[in-house]
This record gives sequence, structure tokens and C-alpha cells, in this order.
Amino acid sequence: MGLNILLSNDDGFEARGLRKLRDVLIRENHNVFIVAPDKNQSATSHSLTLTVPLRIKQVEKNEWMTTGTPTDCVLAATHGLVKQKMDLVISGINHGPNMGEDVLYSGTVAAAMEGVMMGIPSIAVSLSAFSNLDFNIADSVIPKLVSVAMEIKYKRMLLNVNIPNVDLNNLKGYKFTRLGSRVYTDTLITKTDPRGKKYYWIGGEHPSFKIKKGTDFQAIEKNYVSITPISVDITDYKNLEMLMKRRMKNVIL
Repeated sequence: MGLNILLSNDDGFEARGLRKLRDVLIRENHNVFIVAPDKNQSATSHSLTLTVPLRIKQVEKNEWMTTGTPTDCVLAATHGLVKQKMDLVISGINHGPNMGEDVLYSGTVAAAMEGVMMGIPSIAVSLSAFSNLDFNIADSVIPKLVSVAMEIKYKRMLLNVNIPNVDLNNLKGYKFTRLGSRVYTDTLITKTDPRGKKYYWIGGEHPSFKIKKGTDFQAIEKNYVSITPISVDITDYKNLEMLMKRRMKNVIL
């Protein structure tokens, strides 16, 4: 019997990655439900729509699009929009990687994290390229990821998965990894509109990264699927212990 699987993303309802994900899961005889943004919501992180109404439109049977963020989508789906109880949440397939510090900005990862917060096993999936994206590798990878997630079940964590943009013959395998480290080169770009008013873009080059052993970056560099567990609890326990032991000068606690 197939699983009830909720899909969302941050690239938008019509994104190729989301459509490919749906097709693969339907072919695997799962019951697929989609609640996704009506437009690109990349880098919205775990934001909610609280100051304006959230509009939701049913497009097909078991498929809705919203004016909200990826987090809004999963929240709405699990709070009554979708009547069935979900066994799994999958966010993606993102058009581009989500590795290292990317996960702090990513709407893709946030949608999966919202699933975890609702008590549902969740996966965030990204294809690690920005151009010439080939989603066909998902035919093989996605069923394996579903099996892994359902074996682990709910452990207050999500699986952040990055897939190399290669054909199946060049895929080396799968590795459990830790988050690596990005090097960002963001800039604030100033422009002037026809009325003389300034406006701004946040831009810059694609971030670079450091190849270190055991990281998501290394796995992708070597054509492995990277699977990184990410916890809801982001407490830095090592430094918490240090702070508890350290005597703070000139501070009364």
C-alpha cells in the first residue's frame, strides 16, 4: 500500500523539479498531495505569511497552490487543507544545491523542517547545479530516499539531500555527510528608477565552498548523493558546556 506523501518546494508550483518528483512517486504507487507556492519563493527560509491573507487555489485533485511561503504551504496542508494524514513530506526537487550555510536561507529546507515540526518524517531534495539541470536521475534516487526516511522514521530531524547533476551511470553512490562551509560574496547593488528614487538588489557571484572530508560539498564533488541529517534543535552543545563552565568576568548571571 502506498504512502501519503506531501510535496512542496520553493521554486513554485510549475517547477520542473516538483513535477518530476510527483511523477516518480506516482509511478511508485504512492498517494501524492501537492501544496506549493504560486511563484518562486527561494531564500524565504522559515518565514510565515502573517500580515496579509493567504490565498489558496485548488488546481487539480490533490494539488493546491498558495500565495504564501514554503512553510505556509506545509503548515496549511497539515492543519486541515489536506484531509488525509501524511506519512512523509518531501520538499523539492530544488533547482540548485542547498549545502553548507545554504540551509539557513533555503525555503526548500524550511518546508521539510516544518514537516518535522509537525511530527512527520521529512526530506529536502536539491539538484546540485544551476544550469542544464537533468532531473532524470531522480527516477533511481527518490525511491531509495523514501525507503531511508521511512526506516529512520521521526527523530526530530530532516534529511537534507543533494544530488549531483550527472546521469545515473556516473553516480558513485550515497554518503551520509555533515554540512560544509560556503564562502559568500553578496553585494548590495544600488539602482535609480525613472523618477530618481533609489532601489536595491542583493546580488553577487555564486558562492564558493571549501572541500573538506565528510562534507556535503565533498560528496557532490565526487558524484555521490549527499544525505545530511539536520535537527530541529540547533543548540550548540559544545559551546553551551563551555559557557556553563567558564567564569564570566564582570558579568552577573
